[in-house]
Order: sequence, then C-alpha cells, then structure tokens
Amino acid sequence: MSASRLPMTLTQKILCHHAVGLTRPGVRTGDTIRIRVDWTIASELAWNGMNATYEKLGRPPIHDEERFYLAVDHTVDPGTLANDERTRRLVRLSRDFAAEAKLRHFYDANETILHTKFYRDLVQPGETVIGADSHTSSHGGVGALAIGLGGADVCVAMVLGETWIQVPEAIQVVYDGRLPFGLTGKDVILRTLGELGRNTTAMERSVEYVGDALEHLSTDFRFTIANMTAEFGGLNGIFPADGRTAELLAGRASHREGARFFRADEGAEYVSRHVFDLSKLVPQVAKPFSPDNVSPVDGVVGRELQGVFIGACTTTEEELVLGAVVLRRAMENGAVPKPLEGDKRLVVPGSLAIVENLRRAGLLEVYERAGFRVGPPGCSMCLGIASDRAGPGENWLSSQNRNFENRMGAGSIAWLASAATVAASAFDMRITDPRPALEGLSESDLRTYLKRPASPPSISVTEPAADVVASSGSEDETTATDEGGGAPIEGKIQVFGDHVDTDAMIPGEFCHLTDADEIGEVAFHYVRPDFGKRIGRGEDILVAGEGWGSGSSREHAVWALKYAGVKAVIAKSYAFIHKRNLVNEAVPYFVLDDPEFHAAATDGKPITIRPERGIVIVDGREFRAEAPSPIVYRIQAAGGIVRAVQDHGRETFDVLTTGPAVR
Repeated sequence: MSASRLPMTLTQKILCHHAVGLTRPGVRTGDTIRIRVDWTIASELAWNGMNATYEKLGRPPIHDEERFYLAVDHTVDPGTLANDERTRRLVRLSRDFAAEAKLRHFYDANETILHTKFYRDLVQPGETVIGADSHTSSHGGVGALAIGLGGADVCVAMVLGETWIQVPEAIQVVYDGRLPFGLTGKDVILRTLGELGRNTTAMERSVEYVGDALEHLSTDFRFTIANMTAEFGGLNGIFPADGRTAELLAGRASHREGARFFRADEGAEYVSRHVFDLSKLVPQVAKPFSPDNVSPVDGVVGRELQGVFIGACTTTEEELVLGAVVLRRAMENGAVPKPLEGDKRLVVPGSLAIVENLRRAGLLEVYERAGFRVGPPGCSMCLGIASDRAGPGENWLSSQNRNFENRMGAGSIAWLASAATVAASAFDMRITDPRPALEGLSESDLRTYLKRPASPPSISVTEPAADVVASSGSEDETTATDEGGGAPIEGKIQVFGDHVDTDAMIPGEFCHLTDADEIGEVAFHYVRPDFGKRIGRGEDILVAGEGWGSGSSREHAVWALKYAGVKAVIAKSYAFIHKRNLVNEAVPYFVLDDPEFHAAATDGKPITIRPERGIVIVDGREFRAEAPSPIVYRIQAAGGIVRAVQDHGRETFDVLTTGPAVR
C-alpha cells in the first residue's frame, strides 16, 4: 500500500483501478467518481426497456460490441416462443439489436440463463460489470465488482463505456470453519439472511466475504452467495479472488489473461463485521414470503408441497449435481416418487453446457427417473412469467432466490432451499432433510462430475493503478440545494410499509409493456388493486418505511409510479438500484426517517414538499429530508439521465461529476 493513501476495501480497490480523473491516489467512502465499465449485460426482458432508452439517444454506436453481453432467458421456453406474442416480440427486439450492433456475445433463447455462461466463461476477477438485473451481484463470486442497475443506467454505460457511482460503505461477513458436505452456498446465504435480515446492515453497502472457510468454498457456492447479496440489500457482494477462482479460469479457452487478484488492505474501514461458523450449519429453508424468513430444515420438515423446482440463476452446476446425487441415493434406498397430476417436478439447468455435462454423467437420467421433467435453460418458474407457473394456493419448494408473494405465479406460495433439500423433498412432496441421503459421501465424490483438481493453482496479488489528475476544487461537495428554484410539490399521502419490493410495484408479467398508460394502470396490480383510484383522489405522494424498492432492478417499477401519476416518494430508506432509477427518471424522492413525521403522515392527509430545501410539511410542521448529492441534483435537474446524455453526449460524465458547484 502506498504511504500516500488510506487503506482501501476490496471494492474500493477495484473502483480506484477503474476511476477516471481521481484527485488523489485512492478512493474513500462517499466519494462520487466516474468509472470505466468493462462489461454491460442484459436479458431480453431488460432490453425491452433499454431499447426505448436507446431510441431516445438516437441509437448511437455502442462503446464496445465485444463487451456487451445479451442473453434471451427471462420469458422464454418452447411454449412461450410458439404461442406468446409478447415473448416473440421481446426475442425479436434482442435478435435485431444483436445483428444491428454485431454483438459477439449474444445468446439466443434457451441457450443459457443470463448470469450462468457469463460467470463460467467470460467475467474475470477485478473487472467492473454493470447489469440490467439485480442479480448481477452474482459475479462478485469470482472477484469482479458487479452491480445491478436499471436499464437506463446500463444503456448509457453500454454507449459511453462509463458510469458514475458514490463509493459505498462496506461491511465484512466472515465465514469460518469448513462447510459440512452436502450443504451449499444457498444454505450459507439463507442462514446469513436469517441472522442479519433483509435490507438491514447490508442496505446499499458493499458486502465483502472473507474467512478461512473460503479455502474450501467453491466458486459455484460463492456465486450463489454473491447472487443473493441482492436479497441481502447489498449494492454488491464480492469474494477475494484466489486459487479457487484461478481454478475456474484455468478451465477456460479464453477470457482468463486479464484477471486482477486484488485484496483489501489491512486497516480498511468496515461499518460492521459479522462472523459465522459454517462447521455448525444445517440445511436451511426460507418460508414465505421473504428470503430472510429462515428456519433450519428441522423446523419445517413434513410441510406438504404441491410442487418442486430446481433451477434459476442462483442454482449452479454443483448444486444440480448434488441434487442428482441425493435423488440417486434415495432411490437406491428404496424411495419411489409419489404419483402427481401434471408436471409438478421440474429441473432447469442453467446452460446447454451444463445440460450436456449432466447428460454425459448420467445425472439427467437420474432426475427423470425421480419424476422430474427437464426444462430448457431459462429463468422458468423463478419469475412466474414463462409457461411454467405455480397455481394459486400451491406450495412450491424451490432452489431459486426470491419467494415474494406471486413470485412463481399469481397466488403462489414459494419456499426456498438448496437443490439438495428440494431433491430430498421431491419423493413424498413434503419438506425433507437431505442429510441422510448424503451420509458416507465427501467432496472427493463430486470431483468425477465436476472435473476439479485436488489442489487449486496459486495466484499473484494485484495493486490498483490510479488515474490521478489535478483537483477540480469540487471534490468535497457532499450536498446540493438550490435556494432559489423548484416549485412546491403538493398532494395527499398514500402510506406503504417496509420492504415494498419492485415485484409488488409491477409484477414481472407486465414488464413487456411499453405504453405509458398501460404501465401506469398495472401499478401495484396484485397488492393494492385500488392504487390508481387513490391516485385519482389525489393520494399521489407516497410515504413508506424501510427498503422501498427492494428486489428486482426493473425500471418498469419507477415507470409504473411515474405513469400512474405519483408526484414524489418519501421513505426511510431505499434499495440502491431503485433509487438510481428514480434519479434517472427524474421522479422526486426524499429520505426522511424522523419517527414524528411518519406518525403524522397518515393516508389522505395533505402534504407539501419544498424540493429545493428538502422541506416536508405536514399538519403545519416542517421536517427536513436528506439533501441530494450534486450529481443526483444535476441528473434530476436535467430531466433525467437520458436528457443529460442528449444534452452533453460523450462529455456527460465530465459535466455530471465535475460540473459547476450546485449551491
């Protein structure tokens, strides 16, 4: 470490290495910086919204056609491709753009789940990844700085090769002890969520995973933990790249020479540190309707199920192998699948390469003998918008990452667990502990299937190279107010509670929509069907609790608010991606956690907001919200990120990050 800079976290080191125009040799928490983006990634569902942004920008050449990765996965299967015009339209949009932009990395329907092939074959440690999907955090499992953002942010980064970020606070999660064989990254992150809670200590922060358990924690398991950092509320989750990561890279034919093995400095600043002993872990299950509503499997054994699903981006090849091992051992011991009506057992591998690996190993046949239908790669039941969906009132045990209300289909009831636990539960259709089926096996028994060396390769630790320029004099601006501008916002209050997620704001089945009126009409479709009528009565300023906008990165959620007629949102805290989307769409938002304000803010009560000062007035009392940072103020004042790029083009981030001081 240079004597001229402060110690940095792992996330800060990657940001420092990619920063443009730093004014000192390092970055600190709270700095607003512009960064070079190595990869932008999206699905066909995200491209639907991104295409609208791209049209507004005039369809300019993209920054690097070899560094935009597009996969058709969210809505597709043979049924939707044959019968659903909405799906066919989304696929056509993606195919047409891939041809127009001459994309090197376009993966058509049912070739791979968005994150699966990208992490297995392309992303490298130390790179920056901006994705139009909240589970972009997955790629922190291989030591990349991977952040999910809304489509407008990703589209701008795709065109300019840059974005901006405020350097986040960081927490450290320490995993010690050796994980018992048969438990997976899913069990680890569910226990973490159960102990620490969703959208709490990780909210809008970088989550750095360390500890002696990492020596034996595969990149597949790390991927799952980083993937569900999105459920944790983190901006990103990241593991230090090490020999296990080098092992993954060594198996590739390309995209392995640019790896940078950064490490956090001794003395780096963390807001908190949380220690878990994995040696004592038992299988975990998340009960409806939140991924932090967690119980040891013993507490829910015997719960009757109507269906089981093994799949989605969080379910890696190693979990699929373990699931097959559990099924085979159980059948060898006399277990027979309970007869069911319809396809209530489904497994969906994450890519065609994994399908072929499982086929060669005889494991697809194991799933089929156990009564599973093998679906083509795709998000499938995880999002509840392709052909396979859970029915109203049906309890499904799934190895996916979210179990919000209606997530697997309207009225569905989702429980979460590892693929091994789901497999063990598939015979009697009751939640079952997988450990008896795994007795006598060890990690070495999996090496035949996973083709891993006994000893991982060695690596060399990297230090960041900082792009330092002369100070602009504006570095220490941390707030922005315009004393003279901004008309008051007046309306009536509509109250929401804590952790209102984007699935609630607009269900995934409506994310194909592009018409503003149609999008506005389905805001809160299931959870508050009278939302539009209340907006019509003037209840157009939303007041909420903690974690507003958690869950998916879909910017359709902000569009639903905007096009329904919402004038402003006030909440105690926001999910990072949703807050960026509010900024990008110039929807006024305010952070206000004063308990006296929230006690006074009741449904239908008149409210006035003076946005230039962050003053909120209820019952004649004034409350002060947090003032925005200068870059947030500039984007909103410009009318949103698209307008800013239209006005400033390639100089957009010069203007937004080093423009005139806003006082």
